[in-house]
Amino acid sequence: MSVDIRPFKIDVPLEEVERMKRKLRDTRLPKNPIVPEAGEDYAGPSMDWTHRLYNKYLDFDWPAAQDHLNRHNHYIASIPDENTSVDIHFTHTPSPSPDGIPLILIHGWPGSFAEFDRVVDCFANPPSSDMPSFHVVVPNIPGFMWSSPPHRKGWTLQDTARLYHKLMLSLGYSAYVAQAGDWGMFIARELGAKYPACEAVHLNFCPTPLPEDLKDSDLTEREKMVNDRCDDWLDDHLGYAVCMRSRPHTVGVGFIDHPVGIMMWVGEKFNELANPDNQDEKWEQIILTQVCLYHFSGCMMTAMLPYYENVKHAGFGEFVLKEENRIKCPMGYTSFKYDSRPGTKRGVERSGNLVFYNESDHGGHFAALECPDVLLADCRKFFDEHFTR
Repeated sequence: MSVDIRPFKIDVPLEEVERMKRKLRDTRLPKNPIVPEAGEDYAGPSMDWTHRLYNKYLDFDWPAAQDHLNRHNHYIASIPDENTSVDIHFTHTPSPSPDGIPLILIHGWPGSFAEFDRVVDCFANPPSSDMPSFHVVVPNIPGFMWSSPPHRKGWTLQDTARLYHKLMLSLGYSAYVAQAGDWGMFIARELGAKYPACEAVHLNFCPTPLPEDLKDSDLTEREKMVNDRCDDWLDDHLGYAVCMRSRPHTVGVGFIDHPVGIMMWVGEKFNELANPDNQDEKWEQIILTQVCLYHFSGCMMTAMLPYYENVKHAGFGEFVLKEENRIKCPMGYTSFKYDSRPGTKRGVERSGNLVFYNESDHGGHFAALECPDVLLADCRKFFDEHFTR
């Protein structure tokens, strides 16, 4: 069977928008923190942040956000796989240039295709003719937004890579490059390890441990920072992941139709994994756009599946170091200081054919939203040098 691709448009009925607003208005938030002067010490955003974002949610202009997202062409691809088919929602923004490089951008959790909103147009239409241009494909992982959930138990991100490869071929791209972070890293890693058509992979998340024989005195200042941040993340910030990988039905049912619940569950990550200096009013609008996408698509429960079906956080390092998971094509990496586990060169290079490395002290986990200029510059330089036209 061939891949069937049909146009799609985000079109949330106004009565659904009003229903969400009614539920918001009918929600009673706690007035006080769990203990006086709790701040952010009790594993979560402060009560001041919560009330501020809630009040902005009440006035959030979803129709305007929807129009903005619909500026790109959306599609649903029904991709044959394992005697059935899986629907993948994606945007496709080709460059006007016939020399454009096919690029697939891959999100994680709590992201979506909208995680790349600030870079798609610049990739496809660079400001200078001296810069490479890209044919940009941004899919949603199965179970996210309007991509159908996996059709069986045990669906891994390596299975999703197989679908994405088929998608790129069906769009006429016999060779392509990939960029990813978070869970998308595992998908891009599989493409770079197993599919020769994927000619280069750039990551902004790559939780690879440093060589075991390094002594503390051998570590650079950034490597020490990374070790401390990683230890803190594993010790104090994984409550959300434990819940989603152990109780996805409980958490999913609790949140799926609760806009404030989604706001807190999704918003927390945008709060704690971004540079505080980047969290302005525009950042809050980004959070609310993601929250609304999760709410209106009804995907809150199925978007938890990557946590249930794939390797646990404590096993990330072991996974990326396995020979079968090593990225064989040219690999690029940009380390962002405020990520949960920002990689360093001596660690990342153990997991693939690292030929490009850069560091940024200004962004975090959501690099394409926080530091679009850095990500654009790094990807342009790296992919231009390592894609065969």
